[in-house]
Amino acid sequence: MKAVKKWLRLGSLVVAVIALTFFALRIYDAHNKPDLGPWHTFVPRELSADELDAASWQDYLLAEQALFAALPGNVYQRLDDAERVPDNRYFADSPLNASRFEWDWNRSYVLEPDGKPRGAAVMLHGLTDSPYSLRHIAGVYRDAGFVVVGLRLPGHGTTPGALTRVTWQDWLAATRLAVREAQRLIEPGDELQLVGYSAGGGLALKYALDALGNQELPQPTRLTLISPMIGVAGYARFAGLAGLPAVFPAFAKAAWLDVLPEYNPFKYNSFALNAARQSYLFTAALQEQIAVLAGRNALSELAPVLTFQSLVDYTVSTPAVVDALYAQLPANGSELVLFDLNRFVDFGPLLGAHAKSPLELLPAGPRRYRTTLIGNVSPQTLDAAARSTEAGASEEQVTPIGLAFPREVFSLSHVALPFPVSDSLYGLQPDEPEDYGVHLGALSVRGERGVLLVSMEALQRVTSNPFYPYMIERLREHGGLRGE
Repeated sequence: MKAVKKWLRLGSLVVAVIALTFFALRIYDAHNKPDLGPWHTFVPRELSADELDAASWQDYLLAEQALFAALPGNVYQRLDDAERVPDNRYFADSPLNASRFEWDWNRSYVLEPDGKPRGAAVMLHGLTDSPYSLRHIAGVYRDAGFVVVGLRLPGHGTTPGALTRVTWQDWLAATRLAVREAQRLIEPGDELQLVGYSAGGGLALKYALDALGNQELPQPTRLTLISPMIGVAGYARFAGLAGLPAVFPAFAKAAWLDVLPEYNPFKYNSFALNAARQSYLFTAALQEQIAVLAGRNALSELAPVLTFQSLVDYTVSTPAVVDALYAQLPANGSELVLFDLNRFVDFGPLLGAHAKSPLELLPAGPRRYRTTLIGNVSPQTLDAAARSTEAGASEEQVTPIGLAFPREVFSLSHVALPFPVSDSLYGLQPDEPEDYGVHLGALSVRGERGVLLVSMEALQRVTSNPFYPYMIERLREHGGLRGE
């Protein structure tokens, strides 16, 4: 008995030492981060999940208006002289301040088609993002005769500090609210489609799963997921522990994984640990729900799912899309479109081990869903082709798509897929009339260090999709938008 107590005391001591060491390292890391600005410390008051479930769309817009009205007094006017610079989106006179634009894409919106809508589409953006990310796809739906409800998820579009308190249940309740509004704007029996990007993709899927067998939730007829958040990196599980020192005001910076300059008018660069924690909790709940419903053969009524995903994705897990979602789907007309690496590039020994080939990622055929790989026709050319395998088949069909990899791009990225190369903010070749103060996607990253005010690493990530026209064509086919 004494020996057992001795080992228990020793074990407790080891755990305590590890915890104190971890705590100390977090404090040290937080101490070395840049100082927090008013946009980190101000937390706008969002509607809770319960309030969202009881609210109308107009209620949400009024509450959203109050959020943005609070920014000047709580953020813009509290900046010190060093923060009143053009590259700070929270400086009122900055060309990056979205309140100066003709249309602020940080806010929720409704786009109405000419004439009576023939259906409705709900647009759900990603974590740290804003409704801007799906504006091009929203326009495709509107032009096809759909009314479009573009939702600003709680905690987004205002200040990064808003993500220190939001929960994934708030995001899901807001999704239900947006779907209720979309259903209200159309006739019974009309198409109801959900389009989700990143975290929004996970939310679109979660909503559709919740609606199975639930008469109170309108069931979507089709789902389109773009770089969906089905799984995230394992470290997110411990984000809550990493933020514990932030309970003491002196260590407030411990609540942040990244504290970065805010030069993007429609996306946060700083990243709160709570956002990582909520991502992990959400994807854990989502994967469990998929597995449970699949085990009960309860996915037969799920709408067909079309997913666009880069083979390599630093933000979400591509294997989770394949294994946790598509491996569980019934034969319901779903399709997975993967964007391969640019195999024209001679990677030599520099290609990371995590960059799996499509054959390693996908299970052997036949599969219950259609698969399409967008990649080089051959390693000797930049021209691209679609390699498609129908559901239930093993034979691959190769079709040139009339598009090519840019020579300087070795892969797509998580953030690139929903943006055409012409996008004013993110495009490689911006040519739109809108001016959002900067062309992030077109900045060259070859030059001397220390010249640019922002991280070279951040600018090296490709932010637009050279295969966007192909993606839109496939979306039109899946969504029944062709010929409209």
